[in-house]
Amino acid sequence: MSTKTSFHPSDALVLPKIVRCGEMSTISIQKTSRQAGFDTSAEYRATLYPSEELDSPIWDWKGPTLPMQVQDGTLTLKADFPREQRYLIVVEKVQGKQVEPVGEFAIYALADDLYERLPFKGDMHMHSNKSDGVETPAYVAAMCRKIGLDFMALTDHGQYAPSLEAQQAFREAPIDLRIYPGEEVHPPENPIHIVNFGGSYSINELFERDGYREEVSRLQAKLGKPPAGANPYWYASSVWCFEKIRQAGGLGIFCHPYWFANRMIRIPESLTTALLETQPYDALELIGGYFRKEAWSNNWQVSRYYQETAGGRRIPIVGVSDAHGCHRDLFGWYYTIVLAPSTDLEDLITSIKAGYSVAVEAIAGETVHVYGPFRLVKYAHFLIAEVFPALDALCREEGDAMIAYHYGKSGAVEQLRQMQGKTGRLRQLLCRGN
Repeated sequence: MSTKTSFHPSDALVLPKIVRCGEMSTISIQKTSRQAGFDTSAEYRATLYPSEELDSPIWDWKGPTLPMQVQDGTLTLKADFPREQRYLIVVEKVQGKQVEPVGEFAIYALADDLYERLPFKGDMHMHSNKSDGVETPAYVAAMCRKIGLDFMALTDHGQYAPSLEAQQAFREAPIDLRIYPGEEVHPPENPIHIVNFGGSYSINELFERDGYREEVSRLQAKLGKPPAGANPYWYASSVWCFEKIRQAGGLGIFCHPYWFANRMIRIPESLTTALLETQPYDALELIGGYFRKEAWSNNWQVSRYYQETAGGRRIPIVGVSDAHGCHRDLFGWYYTIVLAPSTDLEDLITSIKAGYSVAVEAIAGETVHVYGPFRLVKYAHFLIAEVFPALDALCREEGDAMIAYHYGKSGAVEQLRQMQGKTGRLRQLLCRGN
């Protein structure tokens, strides 16, 4: 089958790009203003190709021809997409015996549980100049929108207040980015790093009050000897932190278990094994802020994750940048795709804990890799290629306007107001067709 086409798929608006399995769907394909519309006097042929389930072993197998019509320059067709997978609609212009390729357009069919969810991108671990980052909390938030994120949390070392500062900076601004509170939690005399995403209060501040060590001691006695020979205090202290984050309504993330610094893995293997066995955390930071020279650490984390899940363990996961500057490496390299009803905090946390998230590695200039459950990985690759680019373009504009708002530039509020809701409407259009 020839892949030479008369115009590129990016020059067409295909609606919807995502359909429900097992029901007849109507797909419209409209060329953009850079191209002439479909010719109502011409004859076209549309063929459907499933990406995973062919009905024949023949190499040049032709899929079923779809019923269609052309009206007002838009090609409309109907098709049934029986299985969850990526499909390709190949459109050709037929003139007698001559067949001219017009375009190939990807559609993804989903089972009900995924179809009812929308795709969102976010980063839940990054730093500002309030700890060891470079830029202000407000600037970091604005840049998150500029790179296409739908939600974020600032998680400075030992500090909750900077995340509130990021929220406050845009409290009166008409924006669609969801800015949540957060912090990187460092329990005293414990090597573990934990992210409190979305919790309603600081966990780090609880360490300063009277009674923290007594509570951990009582919990240590209750838990007994931890698995894998882990240090009993470290283990109990970690469990205590995860419990407090849940009490605060947040998501407790076990951070970078294979972080290598100062000649060693900073989280002892015994502690990592104990936590993976008992799973007191809510999500594992599967892909995190490692530079190219440290990529092996992410590889170790991914390998350990697949080893654990192969043994029957279900592990919710996230990907994060752990960036310490918006114009340095790491920022935008790693993120999470969450399939959720909305970007409300409860929806995000519930969806991640239920296993509806993947970790994305998108290092600048390199091939994108997605990690997580196989079913979600396949779908995420489709989203990255077919859905997110259009949303990212709107996010870039909104991010620039947020930066302008942060610096007090005139017209920024009106620009944000005009953009408010656009990304959500486009997401709904691409994923639902209305």
